[in-house]
Amino acid sequence: MYKGRIARFDAPGTPFEIHTVSLPEVRPGEILVRVTRTNICGSDLHAWHGSFATRGLGGQLPTVLGHEMVGAVEALGDGVRADSNGALLEVGTRVVFPYFFSCHSCRNCLSGRRNACLNLRMAMLGRADEPPYFVGGYGDYFLLPAGAVVYTVPDSVSDDAASGANCALAQVMYGLERVDQQLGESVVVQGVGALGLYACAVAKARGAANVIAVDGVAERLDMAVAFGADHVIDITEVTTSKDRARAVRKLTDGQGADVVVEVVGHPSAIDEGLQMLGQFGRYIEIGNINIGKTFEFDPSRFVFANKTMVGVSLYEPAVLSRALTFLEQHQHHLPLDRLAAACYSLDDINEAFAAATGKRDVRASIIP
Repeated sequence: MYKGRIARFDAPGTPFEIHTVSLPEVRPGEILVRVTRTNICGSDLHAWHGSFATRGLGGQLPTVLGHEMVGAVEALGDGVRADSNGALLEVGTRVVFPYFFSCHSCRNCLSGRRNACLNLRMAMLGRADEPPYFVGGYGDYFLLPAGAVVYTVPDSVSDDAASGANCALAQVMYGLERVDQQLGESVVVQGVGALGLYACAVAKARGAANVIAVDGVAERLDMAVAFGADHVIDITEVTTSKDRARAVRKLTDGQGADVVVEVVGHPSAIDEGLQMLGQFGRYIEIGNINIGKTFEFDPSRFVFANKTMVGVSLYEPAVLSRALTFLEQHQHHLPLDRLAAACYSLDDINEAFAAATGKRDVRASIIP
């Protein structure tokens, strides 16, 4: 019997309620993880506000939100001995894992597209009023289903750094891999919250010659420079989309960007980002998950310039292993401690969400 707390999410816009629940057993193949840190991601905020309807993905209420997490093995079900790289697992081993779970046997999984699994399950979608209860990151425990991909966190990587690996970091890594960002290319990052900051760092590590960050929060733009941006564009100073596109062209010798990453999360950013692209530019769309919101753009500009837009949802699970390697190799020159520096207890989760909504924190974290 495993007893612990969850921050139950009953309906959009309502306060979280702390409940103590009990998991009778850990079944064969499952892994019970003691959560040590869960960040507040933009999708958690959207779900809490009701602008991201988890029911559209098969989600049920009440549930437990939270997916960008790190933890330690609390219990191993029968048959579980190693992580997905073959490293031995035991009680106390620190782990991260994709927050979505593929069947590994459907047509998409067998085609190497596990992030499009036809039987996909995900954290934040299960019911929190029936076993196993621990279905999201905002709780003392999270139960990994049988067959889940899981990776051991290297000893040199702290929980603070690892907590963002299974969503923000892996997501932008996968996006840049999808468009095959090359050495010497120019990359624009629209929005430098956590995903945008990671995008700056990863683009630079992949050899981008010029990384340009676009945002309206001065502190975030300062952090973007620390994460690898060569130039910043403050939308409170460069106030029109035409002027911002002109600024990008000036910073790229008149050519426009090779890659633009959208992590603002609002459709109004898309047409502007497409204007920033040069010939054969690739646009990575990650941030817009609010169904029904649209934008207008001139398709002739898209066609004549041979531009490409790539929608990126989730990531191939193996990317998470590479994200841990990235942290091992680059953490010492990145101010990761500033990324999720605001920490709240589980009991203070409502205060944490209020702070995240007001953008007082770049990435707030819940520490049970």
